[in-house]
Amino acid sequence: MSRDIPDTHQKALQINLDPATYGAFVEIGAGQEVARWFFRVGGAAGTIAKTMSAYDMTVSDAIYGPCERYVSRQRLQSMLEREYGLMLERLGAKRGANTRFFVFADTVAAKSYSRKDVEAQGWLGVRFQTQPQGEPSEIIIHARLLDKENLQEQEALGVVGVNLVHGALYLHADPAALIQALLDNLTPERVEVDMIKFSGPAFASVDNRLMAMQLVQLGLTKAAIFTANGEVVQPADILYKKALLVERGSFRPVTKVTMDMLECAQALFVQEPKVQGEDVVVLMEMTLKNLTDGDKIDHQDFLDRVDILCALGKNVMISNYGEFHRLAAYLFLFTKKMIGITMGVPTLRELFDEKYYANLEGGILESFGRLFKNDLKLYAYPYREPKTGALITAGNLRVAPHLRHLYAYLLENRFIDGLRDVNEDHLAIFSRDALAKIRSGDPAWEAMVPPQVAEMIKARKMFNH
Repeated sequence: MSRDIPDTHQKALQINLDPATYGAFVEIGAGQEVARWFFRVGGAAGTIAKTMSAYDMTVSDAIYGPCERYVSRQRLQSMLEREYGLMLERLGAKRGANTRFFVFADTVAAKSYSRKDVEAQGWLGVRFQTQPQGEPSEIIIHARLLDKENLQEQEALGVVGVNLVHGALYLHADPAALIQALLDNLTPERVEVDMIKFSGPAFASVDNRLMAMQLVQLGLTKAAIFTANGEVVQPADILYKKALLVERGSFRPVTKVTMDMLECAQALFVQEPKVQGEDVVVLMEMTLKNLTDGDKIDHQDFLDRVDILCALGKNVMISNYGEFHRLAAYLFLFTKKMIGITMGVPTLRELFDEKYYANLEGGILESFGRLFKNDLKLYAYPYREPKTGALITAGNLRVAPHLRHLYAYLLENRFIDGLRDVNEDHLAIFSRDALAKIRSGDPAWEAMVPPQVAEMIKARKMFNH
């Protein structure tokens, strides 16, 4: 069902005309782009207690304390904390009984006369009360500004900032609607929101991992990441200048094959000359297709999978990159170090199915050109043919006759490597079979998953156990 989307002017005016809201705007890096909307529409005296910019680093440090990076989550948090404290200190006694206070802050790197090639991105946040004298709640986001010109970037920043403030004040009871409204009067081609975190009493029942997934599901970003401790992070915080090893799967549930594939791939990856001595980040990646059952995503099922992966100490990535070359292009935005992707031989065989590349002018050659454009290698886990018992490996895999020379080239030049020292006792294990046995009550599933996973599934009755 479509919804009525108020324009940015209407949103700002609604806030200005609300006698119960009063707040401050502090912005660093791209001008007073958000506050300007509230002055532009009229009635700002009823909403704005203060606006401020602190562009000079020495001045900024004097106000908010030193930090390593000025466009960072750390700087945003110090801005919100200081300004909200000042708001209560200066105005709490006078108007606190009848006013919901809020503070909006942003710190942004945007294009400028001297830095036209800078990646425009930044942190935005709002700390707010849902009722007078109540404890504050908070929303922080990381956004990438994708317009080509500085003026358009500033405009987009202003709009997304108004959307964030409006959402916090009027949509906090429905976080999914709030997320969807962040790009009102914008498009994903202009702004990407790749991280969001809700905290405070208004969001006591909110699981930020679900919110990260919804950023991807609603099209605000193509990928979201959270760490093994469940913390939602901006992708650059974990990927920047790191060597990456990625395993894609449904993880429904994690099986002994899942872990054997990863361990064998790690054993080869860390020996690569370009990886030795580097920090290696491991990502367990699920696409939206992996998460979809029928035409919807079961949120509890998603959290079950994530909880298991996090308990095993793994970082989790949710993406909307069905094609591996698109996933590779995304990861190479953050690093020029080597990337390894591990997969089963059946998935490797699918990579050579030309039907998946009908939308590319250059077809399968363009896809592989993009995939292997930088330092990337595929690691293939063998497959035992159920009917014949034959072992299919990267070395003996057959592809379509007209693609055999392409496959041979990739194999001989080690763009594709077969995994070694795999546990052949695990080759008959498939996650779909384990899931069916869990749901039917067949105890044989326990031998198909790591002991820690079996204990979690039984203790928490995961996957309809």
